[in-house]
Amino acid sequence: MAEAVRAIRLPPGRHPGAWLLATLTAAALFLAVVVTRPSLQASSELARTLESILLRQSLMPRAATALICGAALGLAGMLLQRVLRNPIADASTLGIASGAQLALTAATAYAPALIAFSREGVALVGAIAAVALVLGLSWRRGLDPMTVVLSGMVVSLVAAAASATVILAKGEYVLSLFIWGAGSLNQQSWDAALALGPRLMLSAFAAALLLRPLTLLGLDEDMARSLGLALHATRLAVLGIAVWLAASVTAEVGVIGFVGLAAPALARELGARTPRQMLLAAPAFGALLLSITDSTVQLLGSGFNDLAPTGAATALFGGPLLLWLMRRVPPALPPQATDPVWLNNRAARSLRALIPLAAIMALVAALGLVLGRGPQGWELATGPLFWDLLPFRGPRLVAAGSAGVLLGAAGCLMQRLTANPLAGPEVLGVSAAGGVGLLLALTFLPASPFAMLAGIAGGSLAVLFVMLLFAASPGVGPQRLLLAGIAMGALCMAVVSTALAQGDLRAYMLLVWLSGSTNRAGEIEAWTGLIACVLLIAPLLLAVRWLDLLPFGDATSRSLGLAVERTRLCLAALAALMTAVASLLVGPLSLIGLIAPHLARLAGFARSRDQLLASVLIGCAVMIVADWLSRIVAFPYQVPVGLFAALIGGPYLIWLLNRGGSRNG
Repeated sequence: MAEAVRAIRLPPGRHPGAWLLATLTAAALFLAVVVTRPSLQASSELARTLESILLRQSLMPRAATALICGAALGLAGMLLQRVLRNPIADASTLGIASGAQLALTAATAYAPALIAFSREGVALVGAIAAVALVLGLSWRRGLDPMTVVLSGMVVSLVAAAASATVILAKGEYVLSLFIWGAGSLNQQSWDAALALGPRLMLSAFAAALLLRPLTLLGLDEDMARSLGLALHATRLAVLGIAVWLAASVTAEVGVIGFVGLAAPALARELGARTPRQMLLAAPAFGALLLSITDSTVQLLGSGFNDLAPTGAATALFGGPLLLWLMRRVPPALPPQATDPVWLNNRAARSLRALIPLAAIMALVAALGLVLGRGPQGWELATGPLFWDLLPFRGPRLVAAGSAGVLLGAAGCLMQRLTANPLAGPEVLGVSAAGGVGLLLALTFLPASPFAMLAGIAGGSLAVLFVMLLFAASPGVGPQRLLLAGIAMGALCMAVVSTALAQGDLRAYMLLVWLSGSTNRAGEIEAWTGLIACVLLIAPLLLAVRWLDLLPFGDATSRSLGLAVERTRLCLAALAALMTAVASLLVGPLSLIGLIAPHLARLAGFARSRDQLLASVLIGCAVMIVADWLSRIVAFPYQVPVGLFAALIGGPYLIWLLNRGGSRNG
């Protein structure tokens, strides 16, 4: 006990009562859960028996599981941050939890015998694959903190989309994926606590044996080697402990987000500095944090139902915490951001070069209408069959293509508004914010397509303005802005996940929106997309000069007569409306708004007008292809086009983050 007190000794000016206050809060909240639990409708003796069983087999195991899971995630986060020298590393930001979730989902769908043999082993394989992919992508840039975390976030997005795709391909109800993935701590026995407890103790013992190597990891690599540290072996050992802990927690209770990020950060704020101090303080804070959160969601729920799954509740503070921790990370710029290609027109193409793009889009649309799979296999719809299928294929193709047009244009606008080649409606949190707006509209307004569109547009516009203000702050580079957008997106999706867990009509409508399916698209959706394309994109052709000047900065733009604030407001409103309509049609996860402007620039369309038109055509073609593939890849099941497009756009974003060689190159 004396050693523990010395280990978490606080520096002068810090109040040591913070630890006692956190402990007392966790205990008081658990006691409140026990005291305020609903009374059972039964005879007195039977009610006492049932309440005793509830306490011993549900409430107490749940409290113990929360403490153990929180401590495990806190320890895992501390080890990851130490070995990677990255204050924003944890199982959530590195894709470890999502990789484990994807492996468990795939095994459940296609190889249930593996789950019966070793659920934890399956999760561990997925977690190792995810972290290996993240570190492999970041290795050429020296494991730069921003690149590691951004790669992890993208791997998480792709893994989540792949998990949803697997579930839908097997014909299951996708809501169960979101409920399990949100990390519910409901328990009916001591099995989870008994399974995770020994793993936590074993991992803590192994980490204690690595205390000296953990101390040396804080030194320069050459100095650490000169002191006899086997650098790569130590890193692999520490990573192995952290990944095993995170995968074990995910296998038992689902994804618990951001506890491994928050616990070490709060421990440092309360004075823990050395690895010895962090080894005790981070698990302790993780246990208290998850316990407090879990008790709170129980107290705020109704009856025996929680307010939200505990994992979704912890994610609510993950976004703000990421924003707060960004000040600790140097604003490293990716190589592709230091020389914006829109300022370099040496390979600029003329408008005539758009003709082949338009032809490709038309060809893709034609194939989408006539080529498909039927009960007898592949078939080419011609004659009467074509006209029979046109009422089904036509509207969904128009809806998907219109969404691609709007997302391509919105992405082009956002990249020029922020002077950031990594910007886009999906990665800046603008699409996810539409879900919060949709939730508010469903809560306070009569259900109607207009109210849903207004809610999505309002949420998207609010977050876009926040991102623009953040981009205008001094010292904010493209990667910091992208991380801020991902943090905002995580916060918004946590709110949506909380609403999904309620299981009411709002949850169903949010689920339909989140999956982004065009399977039920009809004439209303098709006409909505077409009208939005005409009304929102046509004005941009009159604002080409604005788009040309904005990337040069506010001072240059003002000197050339541009009213910067009013221009940004108008363009931001258009981008938000485009994102809202597209999100209404195909959901928030497609990433088309990022990849379409980039593909346009890679094709040589550098000037704003040319890039805008090329982005529109490319976005339309890519989304039509995604819709066609989503229709045939799991036939006869329909994979939502929004999720399928994320599987296309995610790997592109990973490649984009890794492009440009080493950090020192």
